[in-house]
This record gives sequence, structure tokens and C-alpha cells, in this order.
Amino acid sequence: MSKFTKKSLLIACAASCLAITACTPSVAKRGNILEEYQIGEIAPGVHTRSDVLRLLGSPTTQSTFDENIWYYIGQTTEKHGVFDPEVVDEKIVVVTFDEEGTVEYISKVDGEKFAVPISSDSTPTHGNELTIMQQLLGNIGRFNPQVESGE
Repeated sequence: MSKFTKKSLLIACAASCLAITACTPSVAKRGNILEEYQIGEIAPGVHTRSDVLRLLGSPTTQSTFDENIWYYIGQTTEKHGVFDPEVVDEKIVVVTFDEEGTVEYISKVDGEKFAVPISSDSTPTHGNELTIMQQLLGNIGRFNPQVESGE
């Protein structure tokens, strides 16, 4: 083989390896993705908070207004190249306890039904609504030191 063909073969191999790896999505797992057997181990009316912590781990979050509701939230995302990551798997499990700390019920929630709606409204703020000209002209003389005319 000539020097030229070895070099072009090496470049072709490097380019093909780069092209193959560029198409491979990067996969990220976030949160606590519970498996079915883990959820099946929890028995309502039998297990307590400490049992749930031991079997499932710490919850992703607790309910804001009721500390007896725990959420286990997990997502798997794939990112292809420069595009935004796409959620390919999402699991949300809700564990509810009674007042004594015993599991009342455990349920899986569909992620799409659980989504929080985003409002496009703006938050009202109080104060003056000034135009650009009012803002510019309102500052004239404001930061200049006062000259005393006592002499």
C-alpha cells in the first residue's frame, strides 16, 4: 500500500467512527425511577414511613400543604446532537400516609395528566409606569451635587 492510500484509509476510518458516535443519543436518568417490584413491596395499612424510606429511598419531594403525601419522580431523557432533550420515560409514584404514619395508598400517576400548566400571564407590579423619555428626563440633575449659594 502506498503512503497516500494508508493516510486516506485512516482518515476514512476516523470520519466513520466520528459519524457513528455523533448519531448516538446521550441518555440521562434523573430522579428516582422506581421499578414495579419495588412498588409491589409496599403494602397499604402495613408499612410505615421508615419502611418506605428503607424500601424506596428518600422521596423526590413532599406535598407542599400535606406532609403525608410523598412523590417519587423519575425521568429518562435522550438528547440527539444539538436538539433539546426529549423525555422518553417518566414515572411518578405517589405514596400517601395516614395520621399515624402508615401507608394509606400508593399509586402511579400518568406524567402527562400530572403536568403543571404554565400561565403566560404576567405578575402585576405596583409602581409608576414611566416612558423611556420620562425615565431619561427624570434623572437630569438628580445626581449632580447641590451648589450652595451662601457667599
